[in-house]
Amino acid sequence: MFKAMQDFATPGKMHQWLASFNGEWDATVISFANPVQPDTSKVSQTYSMTLNGLYQEGKLTGSMMGMAFEGKSVTGFDNAKKIFISTWIDNLGSGIIVMTGTYNESTKTMSLAGAQSNPVTGKDSGIRQVMKMIDNNTYTLEMYGDGFDGKEIKFMEGTFKRKK
Repeated sequence: MFKAMQDFATPGKMHQWLASFNGEWDATVISFANPVQPDTSKVSQTYSMTLNGLYQEGKLTGSMMGMAFEGKSVTGFDNAKKIFISTWIDNLGSGIIVMTGTYNESTKTMSLAGAQSNPVTGKDSGIRQVMKMIDNNTYTLEMYGDGFDGKEIKFMEGTFKRKK
């Protein structure tokens, strides 16, 4: 039991992968909230590891749809369940997004899925995120969620480049 607890609390390969994002990133993000006229904006993302290297904290700032935007994430790899768990909060809503998923080393893609609050219905709706590593200094991020008709739509995509 002691060894299991030790292994559970020890950062491993996936925590090291998360740590490889430490630092500052700039991005161009396209929001499809209005599919007729998508909004393109600039954002900055900062990542750092915390709590003995077990969790990655992210902070995103910029503008979205003409409004000041700030969001925060906490992502970790659960050594017992062998999955990533990620949370997201931002200043455009009062809900907390929770997603889980995996990293595919051969495609360099982390895929997460979960739930977010739907402000119209007051119930959960689906959300998923696809993060693809292009190289050590570039990644793309796509976000999908349930549309008003219940069918999945892409609502955001961005290309992130590490600040030099």
